[in-house]
Amino acid sequence: MASAHSRMRCGEFRTNYRQDTTIFPTPLARRVAIVSILVLMLSPLVCDAYQLNLLIQIGYYGIAALGLNIVVGFTGQISLGHAAFFGLGAFTSAWINNTTGLPVFFCIPLAGLLTMAVGLMVGIPAGRIKGLYLAIATLASQYILEDFFARADWFTGGSAGAMAAPFSIFGYTMNDDRSYFYVVLFYVIIMFLAGTNLLRTRDGRAFIAVRDHYLSAEIMGINLNKYRILSFGISSFYAGIGGALFGHYLGFVSVEGFTIVLSIQFLAMIIIGGLGSVMGTMLGTIFMVLLPEVMAFGVHLIGSNSTALTQALAYIKAMSIGLAIILFLIFEPDGLSHRWKMIKNYWKLYPFSY
Repeated sequence: MASAHSRMRCGEFRTNYRQDTTIFPTPLARRVAIVSILVLMLSPLVCDAYQLNLLIQIGYYGIAALGLNIVVGFTGQISLGHAAFFGLGAFTSAWINNTTGLPVFFCIPLAGLLTMAVGLMVGIPAGRIKGLYLAIATLASQYILEDFFARADWFTGGSAGAMAAPFSIFGYTMNDDRSYFYVVLFYVIIMFLAGTNLLRTRDGRAFIAVRDHYLSAEIMGINLNKYRILSFGISSFYAGIGGALFGHYLGFVSVEGFTIVLSIQFLAMIIIGGLGSVMGTMLGTIFMVLLPEVMAFGVHLIGSNSTALTQALAYIKAMSIGLAIILFLIFEPDGLSHRWKMIKNYWKLYPFSY
C-alpha cells in the first residue's frame, strides 16, 4: 500500500486547457499580486507627494504602453503615432467635460471609446500594408493629429491648451496626489486584467497567430484585416484612457506634450519590458519613468559642484533613454520579462539548473 508521502504531488499540474490559460500561472503568483495591490493601496500613507507623482506617472503611462504592446508585441504591427492617441484621449475627455458638464468619471471611458473610433480608422490601412509602409502611415497619423491639435481651437484650445477638471465622484473631488493615486490604481488594475483576459480569448489568440505567421493564420481562417484593424482600435482605447488620466491629473492639456518623442518613449517601454508581455509592459514603464530620476540622482551625487554637469542634466536624461534602448536591443532583446523568467526557471531547477 502506498504511503501518504508517495501520494503527495509536487510542482504545478495542469490537466486541461482552462487550467493552462489562467491569469495567474500559480497560486503563489496570485497571492503575490494580491499582496502587491494591498501594499500599493497603503503607499499613500507612507509616500510623499513626489513619490506618489512617480507612481501615478507609472500608472497612466503603463496603461497606454500596454495598448501599444497589444498592437506591436501581440499582433506584430508597428505604430509610431501612439503619443498622438494618448493626447487625443486627454483632449477628448477635457472637451466632453467642458462642453457637456458630464462628470469626469464618465468622460474618461467616453474618451477611450472616441479615441478607439479614430484608431480604427487609422488602422484601416494597417489591414493591407505592413513593415516600413505601415510605420510611415502611423507616423503620418502622429503628425496629422498634432496638426489637428494645434488648429482645432474649439476642441483643444489651440496653442493656449485646454483646462481639464479634476476627477470627482459622488460629490468628492480627488484633486490631490493621494486621492488621485487610487483613481489611477483602479484603472491600472481594470485595464491590465482586461488586457490579460483579452489574450486568453479567441481574439487574443488570433492576434498572436497573426503575429507569429500571418500566412498560416489566414489558412486557418483568421481574417487578417479584421484583427489588424481591431488591434489598432484596442490599442487606441488604452491610449485614450491613459491620456485622459494624464490630462485630469495635470489639470491642463497642452499640444506640446504629445510629440513623436513621447511615441518613441512608449516604444522604449515595451522594448525594454518585453514585447508580447503584459508584466513586461509594467516593468518597462517603471524602468523608463525611474531612469531619468536615477540619472538626476547620479549627477547630483558625483557632480554637485560642477555647474556644467548640472546644466547638462536634461541632455543626460534624454541620452540615457536612447542608450538604454540600444543596450537592451543588443544585450537583452527580449526585455526584462525574459530575464525575470530566466531567474524563476533557475530557482525552480536549482541545484539542477543544467
